Amino acid sequence: MLTNKDNNVLYTGVTSNLIQRVVQHRNKSYGGFSARYNLTKVVYVEELPNIRDAIAREKAIKRLSRHRKELLIARINPYWRELVV
Repeated sequence: MLTNKDNNVLYTGVTSNLIQRVVQHRNKSYGGFSARYNLTKVVYVEELPNIRDAIAREKAIKRLSRHRKELLIARINPYWRELVV
């Protein structure tokens, strides 16, 4: 999950190359939601064995309330620190 510097917007996505995708978000290569809200800070990551499982997990996370997403992030990153530099 990505957020902005104020941690007030969340974006959930899936990729097979995390570093490359984060660079694309930070460079605003594709515009869209993440560029519009300046979502550049990675605060939550899960690694799954295959793309099918990853997409299913992404959809499940997107259905969560904001509060549940915050609890998910807090489990592995309680201070919402940048996970990918």
